[in-house]
Amino acid sequence: MKALRFSRNLPRFAAARVAGAVVPGRGATVGPLKLVDIDPPPLPGPEWVRVRPRLAGICGSDLATVDGTASRYFESIVSFPFVPGHEVVGDLDDGTRVVIEPVLGCATRGIDPPCPACARGDLGRCEHLTLGALEPGLQSGYCCDTGGGWSTLMVAHPSQLHAVPDDLPDEAAVMIEPTACAVHAALAAGVTDGDVVAVLGAGTLGLLTIAALRRHTRPRTLLGAARYPVQRELAALLGADLVVESGEWRRAVRRATGSFAVGDGAIERLTGGADVVVDCVGSAASIADALAVVRPGGRVVLVGMPGTVSVDLTGLWHREIALVGAYAYGTEHLADGSRVRTFDLAADLVRRADLGRLVSATYPLEHHREAIEHAAAAGPRGAVKIAFDLRDDKERDRL
Repeated sequence: MKALRFSRNLPRFAAARVAGAVVPGRGATVGPLKLVDIDPPPLPGPEWVRVRPRLAGICGSDLATVDGTASRYFESIVSFPFVPGHEVVGDLDDGTRVVIEPVLGCATRGIDPPCPACARGDLGRCEHLTLGALEPGLQSGYCCDTGGGWSTLMVAHPSQLHAVPDDLPDEAAVMIEPTACAVHAALAAGVTDGDVVAVLGAGTLGLLTIAALRRHTRPRTLLGAARYPVQRELAALLGADLVVESGEWRRAVRRATGSFAVGDGAIERLTGGADVVVDCVGSAASIADALAVVRPGGRVVLVGMPGTVSVDLTGLWHREIALVGAYAYGTEHLADGSRVRTFDLAADLVRRADLGRLVSATYPLEHHREAIEHAAAAGPRGAVKIAFDLRDDKERDRL
């Protein structure tokens, strides 16, 4: 089978970190990712099934892994060599089309009884990511035993599978996993009716979070900040009441909340500010921007994967701001007392908001360098989601 495999090659990984790896216009990465012909992963147990990916997305965490900028935090909860790709729509042996919920929690690892988090349905908080019947791995696509979507075959546990309706195109189905992240973030944000909510960043995750906030919360004002024209257009279409260029972010929140700016230069904040700020970037600059515009006692939700950053947290302490993370998904506990799997809510949102339109381009595995370069420069190139297309040429022609 064909696969893009990421090997633990420390000299090459170090070179990737120094070089920055993904450089638009240079057409290559120096990270330890290679297209290979390998044996399919064996089924880890009798319940497991084979999945043949059709489309597999490229996300920000994949790019950070490939270019060597991902945090060393992950080293103990992945296993090498692994095949990346956790945003996957594929076929089972019987032809059933499925999307994969990639978190490798207690059920997939054969651990019974499950940890308290998995028992509650909070799969992203599983305590056993390095235990059980599988090698370490927080998700499919980061575990040597499961394979990943950047290949022609991977394996999955039945608890990870969600059937795709016949009328939902592959381009829509591949958006379900990232949309589940956004839905979980929107529900974890603690938005109350009438809040001013500001979303920083309008890449794939930022746009999906805007759509999820519009669907599942009732803010007075939903404000988005985006660097590029296509992102601003899409943010408005997906539900933002006000969309501004990134440089206008602080001024826009100040006006929306009737606040005043205090301080000068780098140390600036608003007297009031947004009730909730959702950071879908995860950089030192974006976290600082979020802390500058959230009101005293407000909430900053970190959705973008941050890595190692240096941020002045004096304002967080002084203004008693809550800084919380939002990772993955599982089962959502809704305000009416019901419990719904995040992937079910995500599939509904993908259909309602026509999120398949965010898939801007697809590439075969053989063109992985171009695909990764495109994904790394998606914003300035007017793109959103880039994916690998594993469907054969005949089927692509038919579709």
